[in-house]
Amino acid sequence: MTKKKDIEFLRVTHLRGPNIWTYRPVIEAWLDIGELENFPSDKIPGLYERLTALLPHLVEHRCGVGERGGFNERLRDGTYAGHILEHVVLELQNLAGMRTGFGKTRQTSDHGVTYKMAFRTRQEQVGRAALAAGRELLMAAIEDRPYDLAATVAELTDMVESLCLGPSTANIVDAATDRKIPSIRLTDGNLVQLGHGSRQRRIWTAETDATSAIAEGIASDKDLTKSLLASAGVPVPEGELVRSADEAWDAAEDIGLPVVIKPYDGNHGRGVTLNLTTKADVTAAYELAARKGGSKSVIVERFIAGDEHRLLVVGKKLIAAAKGESLWVTGDGQHTVKELCDLHINIDPRRGETEGSPLGLIKPHEAAEIILELKRQNMTHESVPAAGHKVLIQPNGNVAVDVTDLVHPDIADMATLAARVIGLDIAGIDLVAQDISRPLEEQGGAIIEVNASPGLLAHLKPAEGGQPRPVGAAIVDQLFAPEDTGRIPVVGVAGERHSVLIANLTAWLLEVSGKSVGLSCEEGIYLNGRKVPRGPLSAWESGQRLLLNRNVEAAVFHNGSRMILTEGLAYDKCAVGIVTDTAGHGELSEFYIADEDDMYGVLRTQVDVVLPEGAAVLNAAEPQVVEMAELCDGAVIFYGLDEQLPAIVEHRQDGERAVFLRPSGFVLAAGANEVAMLPLSCMPASQKGNEEAVLAAIAAGWALGLEPGLIAAALRTFKAN
Repeated sequence: MTKKKDIEFLRVTHLRGPNIWTYRPVIEAWLDIGELENFPSDKIPGLYERLTALLPHLVEHRCGVGERGGFNERLRDGTYAGHILEHVVLELQNLAGMRTGFGKTRQTSDHGVTYKMAFRTRQEQVGRAALAAGRELLMAAIEDRPYDLAATVAELTDMVESLCLGPSTANIVDAATDRKIPSIRLTDGNLVQLGHGSRQRRIWTAETDATSAIAEGIASDKDLTKSLLASAGVPVPEGELVRSADEAWDAAEDIGLPVVIKPYDGNHGRGVTLNLTTKADVTAAYELAARKGGSKSVIVERFIAGDEHRLLVVGKKLIAAAKGESLWVTGDGQHTVKELCDLHINIDPRRGETEGSPLGLIKPHEAAEIILELKRQNMTHESVPAAGHKVLIQPNGNVAVDVTDLVHPDIADMATLAARVIGLDIAGIDLVAQDISRPLEEQGGAIIEVNASPGLLAHLKPAEGGQPRPVGAAIVDQLFAPEDTGRIPVVGVAGERHSVLIANLTAWLLEVSGKSVGLSCEEGIYLNGRKVPRGPLSAWESGQRLLLNRNVEAAVFHNGSRMILTEGLAYDKCAVGIVTDTAGHGELSEFYIADEDDMYGVLRTQVDVVLPEGAAVLNAAEPQVVEMAELCDGAVIFYGLDEQLPAIVEHRQDGERAVFLRPSGFVLAAGANEVAMLPLSCMPASQKGNEEAVLAAIAAGWALGLEPGLIAAALRTFKAN
């Protein structure tokens, strides 16, 4: 077909917090589809067939139809390029391993040309790359040109693996999200804050802010670890610390062959060689352990027959257990050992070099442990084993077979004891046993290592034998008590009228109540009333700074409409959301905000994020603000200068709360019951004329559980910044 004008990106914005589209981060793209406005999908011959052939999983997109195949139905019947691009971008992210599902596309007032399209993304750079790739893919499908989808998906997958949270950390964050605990990624790596302000905890994959540096040091000292475990009655193999190959052989003879040699300071099984029976093997194993451990100090210990197991302990509980199995290849008289590994081991889809692979690739030409094991069998990776000859590649090489349900209670107790002896809140306990369902002492088994920062993937993606274990949930439950969400009181104020003053008043009420309070508003950032340097930070970044501060026990945010449109809110949810009015659209025409109806769509964002146990504080004198009440998941408190405002009257008739003004003072009413009246004298003379703002702040304080007497005392002492 004749080439149509390309889809042009007029503006691409990453909204990092709750926004006009949804309560999660999205990328918003403004699109000029030009001549394509005259060509919906059903008017472009072959587009449906080409696009669904390229992206067959589009059939899973439910779209507005609400059923599987919903988007394909829209595509067949006729929809426009902006809407199609939305779904293409979502599907590209899904194919790259970053699951997303939310997207919306709306036409702007520039009828026929400009669309606003938003889509969920978990990582900005990946989302932007998917957007650019999606445009190219869609235009190729429209113009009936070839498109290399595999190359695009590979590039996006590489970005996901390098830029997104690793699967272990993501599992913990997802578990926190399930418990309504907010999270903030602190670095490009896996350091994450769970919770806000003074209630926060931090994780770094399988380490937490409660993981002791001393305990980590002990765990890395294998000889000290064994000594402490033995003193507590934990069975450990007999062993000696040596500093030369000759000493290693002498120790092996004293202990009794076969033996195991491992680095003095190491983890994850690196540099460990098992079942050594000759001086040559011991010497070679010593050199490997010294090299891998970076020290001449090496441990020689008694070899224990059986399978290696990794037990994950979180707190005082055994959460998961995986068993290792030896890796073998069988010769065919034609292929080398390396080729046999590629043909029979590395083809396993569970193996790979990314964080998402529960099993690693086997590289007999690179891995020193495998090279040594082959040497003991008089082979190298280039050897061609005879047909039917079995070659041991790696003893206990697959520690990914789930055996959690088989662990004997005595072994579980021993593992948790070992973690407590070392002092770790999260520990990987390595033990050798012939049968994990029997006590260790009964079968001569032993605990051979205790590891800090253990790998979690084997328990999240077991190669076989069981279901994924709730590792992330266990770690979150260890960090937070059952009812603890890690949240501090957060108050958001949106609207034009008195909003900055309301934010200042509310912050002062919280400060007088005894909390350390952070305030973010257009005037700056304040900690307990003291202005702190803002620097080049945006409004969103300023707000995030408060949530990162361990000293902040409550936070108040003034959210300008422009900030909501360009960045999103700085927090995910709030205890109190205040909306004053829907004015201010005149300054936002560049965003296609033309009237108060459009402003309603912007400012409702503040009400959408109120927690179920929180409250929206709404101006009863503003009809469109009153309409927002039905959007609130929590309670609603109306405020107004006149107690006869229809919204207040009806609200009180329903038994709900309202705050209003009488000549005698500020009244707090719950239904027909007038809970308290604060005298007008509690309002500073400097705020005369700002009674409406004072009412909003009183309502916010009431929603936060502050006593009326304290609110009155705070108002008397308030001084504007």
